[in-house]
Amino acid sequence: MLTKAQLSRLRALREKKNREAEGLYVVENPKVVAELLNAGVQFAELYATATWTPPPGLPAPSSGPTPTPTLITPDELARMSHFPTPSEVFAVGRIARADLPEGALGDGLTLALDGIQDPGNVGTLLRVADWFAFDRVLLSPDCADLFSQKVINASMGSFARVKTYTLDLPTALASDCVPVLGCDLGGDDVHALPAVTNAVVVIGSEGRGLSPAVRDTVTRFITIPKYGAAESLNAGVAAAIVCDNLRRRTPRKDIMT
Repeated sequence: MLTKAQLSRLRALREKKNREAEGLYVVENPKVVAELLNAGVQFAELYATATWTPPPGLPAPSSGPTPTPTLITPDELARMSHFPTPSEVFAVGRIARADLPEGALGDGLTLALDGIQDPGNVGTLLRVADWFAFDRVLLSPDCADLFSQKVINASMGSFARVKTYTLDLPTALASDCVPVLGCDLGGDDVHALPAVTNAVVVIGSEGRGLSPAVRDTVTRFITIPKYGAAESLNAGVAAAIVCDNLRRRTPRKDIMT
């Protein structure tokens, strides 16, 4: 049986300030938990009901001394859950952040998110970067919290596979001599872009586009040609189209001959 204090501590992790204070984040989606476990994530705590089916190679929930996973009742899970309808598993991971290595942007393709505040969009953009094997993702500090459940769930396992860095975007983009391609309605046709081995693709928020400070670092503005009447594209859709156009001209480093 978990104590009232334990349940309260786990439930409090729904708030960013508590996640930061504890250095912990939460994942409750069974599919995402399995994806992260298969990607090598070492959770600090793992709670599950008897109905949860763990991925192959992971021991079944137990009330014994092993710290992961710990068997709990559906009622306990409902009391600690961050959702109205809880699932069968509650995983707690450690927040880990790294500094962007000096000169890293000059090596490969980077996706940069400028003020993307919708958690679903941030998660989708991580999946886009993962799908097209971009080398890293940069996030401005005003993006949605990378360690929120909504971002992690939307990213699926990409949260664990993509290198991410939260930093002052204008400073980072201005410090490396690398093409910075900013997505903008007034830019050049993305389909006409030449092959680039190293580049940064910057996606702004749907509401305001690229911030002025980031715009100052852009070396070339690009756009997706519009044929219909839609006012704009979702940030994830736009990023996928741009990344596809870059990747088809620039093979992944591990398959280059």
